[in-house]
Amino acid sequence: MSAEATNSVTPGPMPGAVSGPVTPTAPRRKARPRIDLRRLGRAALLGPAARGRLPDAISHVVDAHRAHHPDADLEPLRRAYVLAESSHRGQMRKSGEPYITHPLAVTLILAELGAETTTLTASLLHDTVEDTDVTLDQVRDQFGEEVRYLVDGVTKLEKVDYGAAAEPETFRKMLVATGNDVRVMSIKLADRLHNMRTLGVMRPEKQERIAKVTRDVLIPLAERLGVQALKTELEDLVFAILHPEEYAHTRELIVRNAARSDDPLAEVADEMRTVLREADIPAEVLIRPRHFVSVHRVSRKRGRLRGSDFGRLLVLVNEDADCYGVLGELHTCMTPVVSEFKDFIAVPKFNLYQSLHTAVAREDGQVVEVLIRTHQMHKVAEAGVVALGNPYAPAPDDPADGERVDPTRPGWLSRLLDWQEAAPDPDHFWSTLREDLAQDREITVFRPDGGTLGLPEGATCVDAAYAQYGEDAHACIGARVNGRLATLSTVLRDGDTVQLLMGQDPASEPSREWLEHAHTPAARIAIQRWLAAHPAQAEAQRTDAQNAQDRAAHRPGAGVPDPDAAAEQPAARPAAGSVLTDRPGAAVRLARCCTPVPPDEIAGFAVRGGAVTVHRAECAAVARMRDGGRAEVGVRWGEATECRVTLVAESFVRPHLLADLTEAMALEGAEIVSATVEPPTQQQVRHTYTVELPDAARLPALMRAMRNVAGVYDVSRAQPQPQPQGG
Repeated sequence: MSAEATNSVTPGPMPGAVSGPVTPTAPRRKARPRIDLRRLGRAALLGPAARGRLPDAISHVVDAHRAHHPDADLEPLRRAYVLAESSHRGQMRKSGEPYITHPLAVTLILAELGAETTTLTASLLHDTVEDTDVTLDQVRDQFGEEVRYLVDGVTKLEKVDYGAAAEPETFRKMLVATGNDVRVMSIKLADRLHNMRTLGVMRPEKQERIAKVTRDVLIPLAERLGVQALKTELEDLVFAILHPEEYAHTRELIVRNAARSDDPLAEVADEMRTVLREADIPAEVLIRPRHFVSVHRVSRKRGRLRGSDFGRLLVLVNEDADCYGVLGELHTCMTPVVSEFKDFIAVPKFNLYQSLHTAVAREDGQVVEVLIRTHQMHKVAEAGVVALGNPYAPAPDDPADGERVDPTRPGWLSRLLDWQEAAPDPDHFWSTLREDLAQDREITVFRPDGGTLGLPEGATCVDAAYAQYGEDAHACIGARVNGRLATLSTVLRDGDTVQLLMGQDPASEPSREWLEHAHTPAARIAIQRWLAAHPAQAEAQRTDAQNAQDRAAHRPGAGVPDPDAAAEQPAARPAAGSVLTDRPGAAVRLARCCTPVPPDEIAGFAVRGGAVTVHRAECAAVARMRDGGRAEVGVRWGEATECRVTLVAESFVRPHLLADLTEAMALEGAEIVSATVEPPTQQQVRHTYTVELPDAARLPALMRAMRNVAGVYDVSRAQPQPQPQGG
């Protein structure tokens, strides 16, 4: 049989301690009708109902389905049950119930969540192709291509050997199937939930293995699909199996709190109802008990639990605007905890979740968390993509004529599909998938054009680049975060605005260092693919920075790389002919501390040996020498315009940057006298060049050419530095 579990445990609260995993007994948000497996077993053994009548065995499913879809056509469900029952007839679960009780239970779970008829039809048939003689062609002939597609997708997911070697490729296929139709994963999650509910007779080691896969992959996928109702129950069932002692302790805490005579949540709920009634805002105020895992997390975070820690209040309203109206009333009439406010309506979470989160404080210091949402938001919050109906059905005027379109597929799923195709091998995909799913918090950053990017918490500008541009992000040279220049290693925060700076070179290469700052699979896999496809370039990157610095230091005509030493040496080719002084015949020195060039305002001073040193007028040395009584000499620029200047270029680290920069300078006629490249810090590097130009008028063009080199984000004249009085 395809279902992992074969034992049916009587559902509902289980009094007292029992051996093995049990279903958590905390009060649930709503009464969830469970199938009476014995009654269904008897109904299944009696065979299908007369043609045209609904079998008694699916009455639970029909009632749940009609609650969400009162006008649904039930004929496909009747025919699907008849086919499933006749196909599975004679097959039994280890507990003794007919096997048909399993697809019935799975279908009821989905019906309670509001799944549409096509999904329920496929759910009833989800094991027939694998476990019986029914073929996919038969399914298509009787129920249509869409049901056939869903059954085929679930069948592929059922072929799961939960051994470690099989997991990578299995879940790679799972994502492919999910990406083509999220309803495949919805059925799989409901299937796993029923199997986890009935896991009791499995060997402990098999229970643990199934629970770990559920924890590591299926629960995070349920979170990303927004199916909180399934996710929370799966979490509790896994918790009971993998952490039985903590589970028993948490269960005792919940039982003890339920026996309390006072309930702070109920008291605050009554107060809220009064406030909202007086404000004339139609609203329901409900108490939502925390599930077992949530209580356990809160107890670890806060230590001793108080009554308000065992649940939250849910306020349901009719319109979006009412959500903010409720928020205003609560913050006005009660004591808000402002730090707890979050707006997931204006910026929904990655799994379609929308709600306002806030908290109010009681006089005794207890803090009550409050969720505010519309009824539709609540439906999506509980059932996620299941509540969206059939996202693939074309509108009546849709020219696609039935073409598969998924307007609701969450962005994270699109990203997973992209990088699962790019992953070099199944094992790498599997390890990356588990890492990605472990990042259960997501941030939203904004692009300058108003678009958004959903990224995991801790993501950097590297991740943003690959999320926005894919492999074209190899050409990214930097970023602006909230208007300020930032390195690609900058960690982004929720709500940041990110402008990515892209180079123009189509042959741009990603840096190996980017891997240290990449947190998303899309970024890591793209960089690793490039490095694997270009081993020579990847190896060259390890030494490129050092080699580039060596080349700069040993260029013909290059000076000493130490700027202090360079400042002490006389200019190799002083541009004396470009400066006229009031002391004809006096030697002229252009100060290295500020490297004046035409048309800078200049000042001259007599120094030892009768020479005249020339500084930019704003140089700090000028004021010092005037204060020291140094004799000032009149100086002015002559007709000769050859000049020497020191420029500082600031850039992001990238391969071959120095070679490209010096080539651009040479093309502008600049002769490099000395060059210094400082060691990179935070993926930024500072270059200092002293150059000679045959014509000072070329300086603006030279600086523009340097700024146009990919990776360079600023070029400026060297700032004047203090100069010893010896000039």
